[in-house]
Amino acid sequence: HRLDKETSGILLIAKNPETYRTISIAFEKRKVNKVYHAVIGGTHTFQDLLVDLPILNQGNKNVSIDRANGKPAETIFNSIKYYKNYTLVECKPITGRMHQIRIHLATQHAAIVGDDMYRGKPVYLSQIKKRGYTLSKDEEEQPIMKRFALHSKQVEFELNGVKMAFEAPYPKDFATLLKLLDKFDA
Repeated sequence: HRLDKETSGILLIAKNPETYRTISIAFEKRKVNKVYHAVIGGTHTFQDLLVDLPILNQGNKNVSIDRANGKPAETIFNSIKYYKNYTLVECKPITGRMHQIRIHLATQHAAIVGDDMYRGKPVYLSQIKKRGYTLSKDEEEQPIMKRFALHSKQVEFELNGVKMAFEAPYPKDFATLLKLLDKFDA
């Protein structure tokens, strides 16, 4: 289970080789349910939207949609919460390609907040809090989140006949972004 460097949330690590092998096979056979949450720019209504676009890994952290040479990649998107200028989205990758959620959202003109690789813009408090926001003249405003807004929320699988389910709460920066959007962009 790999996460991009800036993605928060659940990371599975096996304690022994047998468990590692069993879980690896489960991932390979697509028997692991993964749920991510992302904050995207704009208002997007996704209702069980299946994005089925092959991804080609070009190396050096570069990927592209390539119908001829890419490997199959599928992600299901559902909008969870709408703001004036943003949307909280649930992302369920069926396959596990590099940057899959990020590039699949970008194909829908729905870049993840702060994801400059896929044209996602950071969120600044001054953008959402129109009144009463001032910066001292020597101060440069920092984005609410200093990374892109993608969180590995939930992972479910079966291990030796036992159903396993893990859920990770939002980290402080992600929770703060949502709290400020609730307050100033609802």
